[in-house]
Amino acid sequence: MTEQSVRWGILATGGIAAAFTADLVDLPDAEVVAVASRTQESAKVFAERFGIPRAYGDWDALAQDEDIDVVYVATPHSAHRTAAGLCLEAGRNVLCEKAFTLNAREAEELVALSRARGSFLMEAMWMYCNPVIRRLVQLVRDGAIGEVRHVQADFGLAGPFPPAHRLRDPAQGGGALLDLGVYPVSFAQLLLGEPSDIAARAVLSDEGVDLQTGALFSWESGALASVHCSIIGGTPTIASVTGSEGRIDIPNGFFHPDRFVLHRDGRDPQEFAADPADGPRASLKHEAREVMRALRAGETESPLVPLDGTLAVMRTLDTVRDRIGVRYPGEPSQDALTPA
Repeated sequence: MTEQSVRWGILATGGIAAAFTADLVDLPDAEVVAVASRTQESAKVFAERFGIPRAYGDWDALAQDEDIDVVYVATPHSAHRTAAGLCLEAGRNVLCEKAFTLNAREAEELVALSRARGSFLMEAMWMYCNPVIRRLVQLVRDGAIGEVRHVQADFGLAGPFPPAHRLRDPAQGGGALLDLGVYPVSFAQLLLGEPSDIAARAVLSDEGVDLQTGALFSWESGALASVHCSIIGGTPTIASVTGSEGRIDIPNGFFHPDRFVLHRDGRDPQEFAADPADGPRASLKHEAREVMRALRAGETESPLVPLDGTLAVMRTLDTVRDRIGVRYPGEPSQDALTPA
C-alpha cells in the first residue's frame, strides 16, 4: 500500500461484487489487482470485464496473494465466515459484506481472529458511511430532535422469488431478515444501540426462511423501534426518527439516501441534501474511501462501522430469528449461537 494507491482483491463475482468493483475502478487511489471465484472461468470473465490483472479459480490463492492490501468479500453471507476467515488467517485485511455472518457466533470468531492478527476488518455497511446518514446521526446526537422516542424503517422487495433463488435457500442464509432486514435493524441500532427487549413475527416459506418479518425493539430509555422486511412485497424503504422535540424523515431509499427532512415544532421543515459532488446515490464509494482512510491511518477497524456495533446487530438478528423460528442447516441450538 502506498499513499497513492490501495490494492484490492475481490472475492466472488456476483452482482454486488460487480457494483462495488465498478465504483472502485473509478477511484484514483484504488487499484483492483486480483479477483477470485470458485471457478477459473468465472474469475477470468470478471477480470476481463474490469481490467483486473490476476484471476484465481479458488479463494485460497487470492488470500495468499501478498500484493493485496485488502480483500472485499462478496459471497452469500452463508460463506462469509469461511471466506473472510481464510483471508484473515493469511494476513489480509478484509471488508466483508452484510449480513456480516450467519449468526453472532461466527461474527465473534471473525472479530477475535482479526484482533489476534492485528488485521483490519469491517462490515460493508455502506449506509453508515453515507454522508447524509452521517449528518442525520450528528443532528440527533446534537439534540436537534430532543430525546429519541421512536425509530421506524422498512425494506421490502416485491419478488416473487422462486424456491431455487438464494433468497429462498436456507443453505445460503436465505430469507428477508439477513438480506434486507439487516438495514432497518442497523439503522435503529446506529441511533439507539442494542435493544433491551425484542418481539418479532414472520411469515415463513415452505423452505423455512422468512418471507417477511416485523419486529418491535425496546430500550431501557423508553424508546421503541419498528422494523419490517419482506421478499414478497415492495415497500417504500422509508425511515423516520421521532424525538421529544421533532422528527427526521428519510422519504425513500433510507439505506442510501440523497436527502432527509428535519421537522421541529414551530419551525418550517428543513431539508438536508447530499453534495452533488458525491455522485450517484447508489454509489458504494463512501465505504471504499473509509476503508482506505483507515488502512492508511494504521487502524484495524473503522469508527464509522465499529466491530462491536456489528456484533450487536448480529446478536439482534439471532434473537429475531429465535423469535420467528428460523434456523439454518448445520447451526447449533439457538442458545449456542449467542455468545455469553
